[in-house]
Amino acid sequence: MTLSLTDYIGTFSQSENLAAVAGIGRGIEREALRILPEGKLSEHGHYHQLGSALTHGQITTDYSETLLEFITPVSHSPEQAIAQLQDIQKYTLENIEGELLWPMSMPCFVNDAEKIPLAQYGSSNIGKMKTVYRQGLKNRYGSMMQVISGIHFNFSFSQDFWQVQKNLHDAEKLATSSEQPLALDDFISERYFSILRNYKRFCWLIPYLYGSSPTICGSFLQGKEHKLPFKKSPFGALYLEHATSLRMSDLGYTSSEQSALKICYNNLADYVDGVQQAIKLKSKDFADIGIKVNGKYQQLNDNVLQIENELYAPIRPKRVAKSGEKPSVALGERGVEYIEVRALDVNPFSDTGISIEQVHFLDIFLTYCAFLDNEEFDCAAQKIHDSNMNEVVLRGRDPELLLSDSNNQGEVKLKSVTTWGNEIFEQLHLVAELLDKAYQTSNYSAAIVREQAKINDASLTPSAQLISVIQEQCLSGYALDKASLYQQQAKARDYQFYDQAFFDNSVPASHQAQQKIEADDELDFDDFLSDYFA
Repeated sequence: MTLSLTDYIGTFSQSENLAAVAGIGRGIEREALRILPEGKLSEHGHYHQLGSALTHGQITTDYSETLLEFITPVSHSPEQAIAQLQDIQKYTLENIEGELLWPMSMPCFVNDAEKIPLAQYGSSNIGKMKTVYRQGLKNRYGSMMQVISGIHFNFSFSQDFWQVQKNLHDAEKLATSSEQPLALDDFISERYFSILRNYKRFCWLIPYLYGSSPTICGSFLQGKEHKLPFKKSPFGALYLEHATSLRMSDLGYTSSEQSALKICYNNLADYVDGVQQAIKLKSKDFADIGIKVNGKYQQLNDNVLQIENELYAPIRPKRVAKSGEKPSVALGERGVEYIEVRALDVNPFSDTGISIEQVHFLDIFLTYCAFLDNEEFDCAAQKIHDSNMNEVVLRGRDPELLLSDSNNQGEVKLKSVTTWGNEIFEQLHLVAELLDKAYQTSNYSAAIVREQAKINDASLTPSAQLISVIQEQCLSGYALDKASLYQQQAKARDYQFYDQAFFDNSVPASHQAQQKIEADDELDFDDFLSDYFA
């Protein structure tokens, strides 16, 4: 016997369990390029007044000195998560000397990708390692791929939520088999991996609903080979007519070297083993780059993955690692703590790159994934899910598109986005009603109505709206207008969660923390890397 969606909703709808439903933890990581008011990439290094990129908790850099990353702590309300992000961006915009934040996933006009500066993190071993890792990314994939921006949404359920679900599973297990119940930590990891599998099955919904990169500036290609049938707008932008998210396509965050990796999402042990094997797997192509050439590191190693962060995936299981601890080791030793959704484009229609309405939908969608029991899937099933994702990012709004729905029995049915989407939304409505009850709101049901409208009318999607925009005006001009508007709104807005004193204190503290790390180093860099990879 398998527990059904209605079994879960019935249990969690009981008054004593509603608080467990409302214990969702959320964190947001938003990437954004710093640009000049005329639309070019800034050439200024990371601003000292933003703190140390190595140690500041809320403001750092990603690949480049000009690619900022804003990080919110875990919060337990959608409103607070968005307010935190707005505060971080307000402080940033007030301290980058008139520069703007590019409001798109795909980068602005870049004349020469070779001039994109690598992020710098100081003279410590860990700081040097972060920069060498980025040098490796540049040599492997090119800089243009690395200045694509995205949103990472970190999500977790409370211990109480898992305990209620475990009690339900234990009762069902005792009634149907002699199998012993799992310890709570093992149960939590097992259920997070069940979420991952359900997410993989349904994640085509995310770029369909929220993909915001159907178009690019022509400078992005810079001679890169591709077979995509681009059209050109009257104002020069390149686009695919039915695309949703070029960021998630082969043109964006993908790696052909990684396509052969068999990372298993069936259980924690196999996943950790797969990742750890991948960071030891040699690559002939990357070996040709060299590791240390003429005394200068070109990459950390010549494996398929330099480090685990290089694994490109639309979702990841995560555990906060200790200082110097590899992510897979943290996962293997202490289990899954939260999941990281990585398939979100920057939303150009929102000042924070992600709207509160999106957060409401993600709450529903991930809770739905937690309420669907499923079987482990094999490589063939995973290939089907990946194919659906690839189809939607390139032609998700094509009315002729058919996706392959593979169920637990291995049956595959071809379905249109409208047919399959409405089937899923019929169930999402039930989850939305539960969350409305738990949070004493109507926001979740409203989110379902709003998003289901996109399933039945593709013109309502952000990708379709952007295609319409570029038929009427220049893509860069539109993005600059948005960037300027968001700057003005941020500066005019009062702080909501943080305050000026928080940033005034955290910035010098972060510089001091970096200096301490540098002073405490005892090994030279070569020995440090040897120890890290030992």
